[in-house]
Amino acid sequence: MRIALRDLFAVLDTPVDKRDKFLEKKLADFPYVNGSLFRQREGESIPPLTDETASLLLNHASMDFDWSEISPTIFGAVFESTLNPETRRSGGMHYTSIENIHKVIDPLFMDSLRDRFSTVKAMPRGKQKTNALKAMQDDMASLHFLDPACGSGNFLTETYMSLRRLENDIIEQMTDGQTILGFEEASPVKVSIQQMYGIEINDFAVTVASTALWIAESQMLRETEKIIRFNNDFLPLKPYNNIRECNALRIDWNEVIKAEELDYIIGNPPFVGYSLQSASQKEDMLSIFVDEKGKPYKTAGKIDYVSAWYWKASELMQKNDKIHAALVSTNSITQGEQVAAIWKPIMTRFGIHIDFAWRTFRWDSESALKAHVHCVIIGFSVIKSDNSLVLYSSDGHYKICEQINFYLTEGPIIFIEAKTKPICNVPTLLNGGKPTEGGFLIMTEEEKEALVLANPIAQKWLRPYMMGKDFIDRKTRFCLWMVGANPAELRKCNRVMERIENVRNYRLASPKAATRQKAETPMLFDEVRECTTDYVAIPKVSSERRRYIPMEYLPKDIIPGDKLFMLQEATLYHFGILTSNVHMAWMSAVCGRLEMRYSYSNTIVYNNFPWPEPTDAQKQKIEQTAQAILDARALYPDSSLADLYDEVTMPPELRKAHRHNDQAVLAAYALKPDMPEEDIVAWLMERYEKLTK
Repeated sequence: MRIALRDLFAVLDTPVDKRDKFLEKKLADFPYVNGSLFRQREGESIPPLTDETASLLLNHASMDFDWSEISPTIFGAVFESTLNPETRRSGGMHYTSIENIHKVIDPLFMDSLRDRFSTVKAMPRGKQKTNALKAMQDDMASLHFLDPACGSGNFLTETYMSLRRLENDIIEQMTDGQTILGFEEASPVKVSIQQMYGIEINDFAVTVASTALWIAESQMLRETEKIIRFNNDFLPLKPYNNIRECNALRIDWNEVIKAEELDYIIGNPPFVGYSLQSASQKEDMLSIFVDEKGKPYKTAGKIDYVSAWYWKASELMQKNDKIHAALVSTNSITQGEQVAAIWKPIMTRFGIHIDFAWRTFRWDSESALKAHVHCVIIGFSVIKSDNSLVLYSSDGHYKICEQINFYLTEGPIIFIEAKTKPICNVPTLLNGGKPTEGGFLIMTEEEKEALVLANPIAQKWLRPYMMGKDFIDRKTRFCLWMVGANPAELRKCNRVMERIENVRNYRLASPKAATRQKAETPMLFDEVRECTTDYVAIPKVSSERRRYIPMEYLPKDIIPGDKLFMLQEATLYHFGILTSNVHMAWMSAVCGRLEMRYSYSNTIVYNNFPWPEPTDAQKQKIEQTAQAILDARALYPDSSLADLYDEVTMPPELRKAHRHNDQAVLAAYALKPDMPEEDIVAWLMERYEKLTK
């Protein structure tokens, strides 16, 4: 006979001595759980247990599987699987593997606790060691943790379990590894889930997080029972109300836990880029990123949502400078224009510094629908840590640093902001022209031939055209370039006029007023950019797998689109510097990214690049090595730049030419030929700081 869920939940939430109305034996045997876990709230209905669900539960219950040992963090994946993709996207939800949680909590506090335990464990037996073990246990039990975007509680649960496992090691040391009596009346456990606090906007996630922590508590108590026998009165549950259901950006975190009681802030706040933020999320940002007068910073509407959690954490540190934090973030907050937009205001207001960081790595969700995002982890505080400053690479290797800046490199704290002109005396790097033409002014080889066949006079207005991918693939398209075209001649070409009219209609239909205005000149590109000399073309986007961004001289008759930069008056010396490993190191450190692909910028990367001051001989040498690169490419006329710069298929002649060019450029900076990339970046940032003072 099936039990109604409503009746079962009522029994689980009712003390044994108050169960007079539950006369059926099958219900009376259930324990009193309490903790409001099974309490039915007003207006809340319990869904019926369908035959399919009941059968599924019974089948799993009969399997030879010990469900008591299942990790509570599995609830994160289960919870994520209940959400549709749009809910996850709009909420920036990405749930966390155990491995990645430990990238946060280990360097933040667990490593130092384990080191302390190792030191105490090595002490000889005696009162001094026992006192040291007790003192450590008391210190662990005094720590308080806040996850201000806790989701289903994975960070809090794994933090609690990690502390409890270490506490069990301490208890085992106290008992000399023997199972003994003596604690029947008092539990030896001091670490509690009451030390864990959270903020979460999703009501279901709040319940899941609380449940996961209760399960973790039960499991860890059983682990302790294997070491020492004591009175384990786990049920009924003790009330646990430390997770607040609310918008973390609209509440004072001090209301959830007093700042003076808090030790650590952890978690992975929502990953929502500024272009994807809802109106409400943008309001959150504008209400948080404000100056001393309460006025929003100009950049507040153009930064990632996760940055608000860094602001709020830094703000709370002003009330207790002993708080340390570590958060997972999209890697964009350490790249390009966002670095200055986010960290400069935070530094100005709160004076934080980085204690440790993980450079970009791929963050994999545990859900069935895998979500891959590229993340960083930043550990920070307002007082200098007693520990070394550590910078981790994605492969787990690390470097001890004197100082870590917000580009996650070792070097001075600088903020590289967009500049309209280069900081050194070099040619200006310009954007290619923006077409905004709906595909009617640009055409393939076949479309060009069909147009000329119909209107031969159109040949005079056709020019080779390249966007970034065209350039890297060395596949030229064509465009109608009608700057200065005679209107009388245009009107004689019906196919050309048809294209012009389509451009006009396309622009008139645009929601942007500026684009609609361009409908007045439908025969021209939205932005008319034409080179008067041959130029070096640089693609705006290039694969991170390439050691060098492909750059190449193009003849002036090729029209560059808005995914190419054009550098006129570029000498072989300029080309050699730009295609060197020195410039590539600078670019990879300060540029923005599209996923992991490099997003080159004239205002951030090129205009801020610290050029060398070579001797005439050094300059001549760079010109020679730059020409050697072009000569090596010329040996493979049928290969695209994508072919030539693939790390697997790059010809040995080209690789050798680049290596010689790298050495020549390093010599112009007076740097060692085998200098590691991270040291090159640190040196360039120091030089940048001097050049811009």
